[in-house]
Amino acid sequence: MSAPEDRPHGDEPPPAHPAHHQAGPPAHPAGPPVRPAGAPTGWAPPAPGGFEGPHPAPGGPFPEAPFPRRAPQRLHPKVLLIDPVRMLPSLLLPLVGVLFVGGFSARSYAYAAVGVVAAVVFSTIRWATFTYEIVGDRLETKRSLISRSVRTIPLERIRGVDVSTPPMHRLLGLTILKIDTGASGDEEEAKLAGVSLDEAERLKALLLRRTAAPEDARVPHTAPGPKERPIIGVPRKWLLYGPLSGAYLLTPFAFIGGAIGLALQWGDDLGLSQDDALSAGEWLWGHPSLLLGVAALLVLAMPFAGGLMYAVFNWNFVLKRRDGYLVAERGLINRRSVSLESKRVRGYEIVDGLAERWAGVVRVWAIVTGLGDSETRGQLLPDVPRTVAIQVTGDAIGPYHAPLRPHPPVARRRRLFRAVSPWLLLTAAGLAGLWLAGGFLWWVLLVLALLLAATGVPLGLDRYASLGHGYDGARLAVRSGSLRRAQAVVERRAVVGWRLRQTWFQRRAGVLTLIAGVGAGKGGYSAIDVAEAQGVEFAAEVTPEWLAPFLERGEP
Repeated sequence: MSAPEDRPHGDEPPPAHPAHHQAGPPAHPAGPPVRPAGAPTGWAPPAPGGFEGPHPAPGGPFPEAPFPRRAPQRLHPKVLLIDPVRMLPSLLLPLVGVLFVGGFSARSYAYAAVGVVAAVVFSTIRWATFTYEIVGDRLETKRSLISRSVRTIPLERIRGVDVSTPPMHRLLGLTILKIDTGASGDEEEAKLAGVSLDEAERLKALLLRRTAAPEDARVPHTAPGPKERPIIGVPRKWLLYGPLSGAYLLTPFAFIGGAIGLALQWGDDLGLSQDDALSAGEWLWGHPSLLLGVAALLVLAMPFAGGLMYAVFNWNFVLKRRDGYLVAERGLINRRSVSLESKRVRGYEIVDGLAERWAGVVRVWAIVTGLGDSETRGQLLPDVPRTVAIQVTGDAIGPYHAPLRPHPPVARRRRLFRAVSPWLLLTAAGLAGLWLAGGFLWWVLLVLALLLAATGVPLGLDRYASLGHGYDGARLAVRSGSLRRAQAVVERRAVVGWRLRQTWFQRRAGVLTLIAGVGAGKGGYSAIDVAEAQGVEFAAEVTPEWLAPFLERGEP
């Protein structure tokens, strides 16, 4: 016979034997229990020998409290002021065409007004037919414009919640909340493109909620510690390092290319034909000094425009820890907050280029399991001094304490050969052309090839100096690259397998590439051109229980 507390609520207990009857609280009368006046929400009748209070849900003595059920919610009504404006770029071309075709008559203006009103009506219908709600352990979003569409996201699958505030949303006190589960690649799983600040914080707290059951049910809950702890706030003067990364240096050329593309796309509607564009191009080609001057101005504008864009995207960068999450906030025009669950962080990647290395600054990305768009969402630090990056990663994720082991000298020869041989081939082609045909252009090609071959020597040496791998007992590290040098530090528990790759040239040189398979980040991190014995020994050192049965042992 099952214990009373194991019976479903409402079952009448069997009568006790008279010989074993003991004094105790009276049994519940038959029929449904009556809730006393003033009883709290979730009241349940006491079990025999038990206590009054809410019934614990199955799954543990201290389960997570269920999420309060609310009626399906809609986006904030203020979003109706944003959606029509966001649709204007797609409507601009048809509206301009209507005005030009109609000769700017009253009828053409009426058609344009009808198009604007239609955009407003469409936005209103979209707002009215979209709802979201948290039902138990899942988030449901519903859209019923023509056909009914329901998307269900289990809360346990949510890897991160991003909150961003574009300019128009910020003016109206709204935010955009994006939910990532890591199942849809670089795209978010769901997006609420217009909720209030309070609603965004409420949803973020609920969607990222995790409650761990205590080891001993008799131990009462302790008061939680501070919910938020800042790790670092990047000073604004460090934004001057932005142009060194090279990420935004091509901004001027991107603007010019975009302007040319818009002119070609809208040229017919604006009265510019293809012949006009060809005539403008021929005129510029006929004035090379003007063309070179424009190109020089664009090159000179690269560090300024790149630095400005870098500052806009990384303004007031703050990294902090909040309720088991690493939270990175940044942005001037569009303020963005990215949350990374700490228990899913498996390491970090420190990246620097030649200019950044000269200045002693690096960038840092987190290596996280199930993270979509990791190149953007996984950024932990913009350009900061290397010492600061080492301190922050040690505090936020965990330190790495071991020197990197050098790779064999044959790896240096391979780096030098790859850096110099292409330009030597170009040099040979220049000599052949100069001997067969002669001419000034062949001399220019020959000189440029020799200069590039000479530049390849220090580049190859730097690429070899950047190679390395190591293990400190808890984390392994691999490093490679020169123009973009990256050092990945990964926890040992994140390694799910090893791959030994060897090309025909590597076999002749006696080296191989050892790839640590990791279920996070890029999926694998490589130690390039390690000696054959060195690679096998390193894998056996990190995961001895995997490789020990396959290693040959000498006779005792």
